[in-house]
Amino acid sequence: MTTRLRIALVFLAALSPSGGAWRVAAQGDSLPAPGFHHLHLNSTNPDAAIAFYTKAFRSTSKSTWGGFPALSSPANVLVLFSTVDRPVATQPQTAVWHFGWHVTNERETLDRFTKEGVTLLPLYTSDEGGTVAVSSDTWPGTGGVLGLTKVQIADAKAKGTKPNGGAGFAYIRGPDDALVEYQGDMPAERFNHVHLYQEHPFCAQLWYRRHLNATVPQGRGEPRTEADCQVPRGADKTWPALDADGMYRTPSAGVVFGTVAINWYMRQGDRPLAGTRGRLADHIGLSVTDLDAWIAKLRREGVKFLLEPHRLGDTRAVVIEGPSLEALELVEVKGN
Repeated sequence: MTTRLRIALVFLAALSPSGGAWRVAAQGDSLPAPGFHHLHLNSTNPDAAIAFYTKAFRSTSKSTWGGFPALSSPANVLVLFSTVDRPVATQPQTAVWHFGWHVTNERETLDRFTKEGVTLLPLYTSDEGGTVAVSSDTWPGTGGVLGLTKVQIADAKAKGTKPNGGAGFAYIRGPDDALVEYQGDMPAERFNHVHLYQEHPFCAQLWYRRHLNATVPQGRGEPRTEADCQVPRGADKTWPALDADGMYRTPSAGVVFGTVAINWYMRQGDRPLAGTRGRLADHIGLSVTDLDAWIAKLRREGVKFLLEPHRLGDTRAVVIEGPSLEALELVEVKGN
């Protein structure tokens, strides 16, 4: 066999289904989507923070994982804590906006929080300054948007539209200035979402689908390509909102990992989003069964690594950077 023929055969083998290069690419594309593993917070007093959450959300419990103090929530979801010497900065805004729980009875939860002295955060109902504690106590949103514009509010008033009442969304202030949402009359209490801001929501959804094989829930954004994913922010703010002058809610998108949704709106201000490392919500942890395969896939795709493979408790992990500087930790969990 001539040298030229040998080289040709090796090249063809690499391109065939049994060849290394083709096989690695196929395996990377077919890797199952990660599960949601943890949200990692920086706290001046993790024990006090965990005590707050276990009292507020009774399905949770104090634990440890990987050497970190932890809050355990149903469906194998964790909130991990690192101790910091001083309160973390809250500005400029990072990609992580808030996180939250489903609750089984929102009105009973609201009443309990009130009696226990939990800091309730008002939702402004318009730019005129009225507030409610629960979103369903004001005019309902429309068209899949969780709020109304000034024009829509005026129309609702003119038509005599009434609040739906019952369950909605509401917020409390947690330890370390955390913004925590509780929502719904759900079948069970559980940690259910992390809400982000993104520079370009549809582009971010494309990034999570492409690089992390993430699932896109129905109604959380229309399919886009790089050619059309940069959509301008909606011109009008909406209410109810935590800020008196309202908030932008379009465009919006999101993905799901396991039982936890990661949803997002476009950033609210004009300043670019800051990185999450060292801030209150330091990173989001995702579980994978074959870390080496994921590392190979992400390197091929040019994803930025913030932290190379390292030991994490009795397993391994890497930290990568998401599209709006959010840190994402991939944790190897065998059999997950």
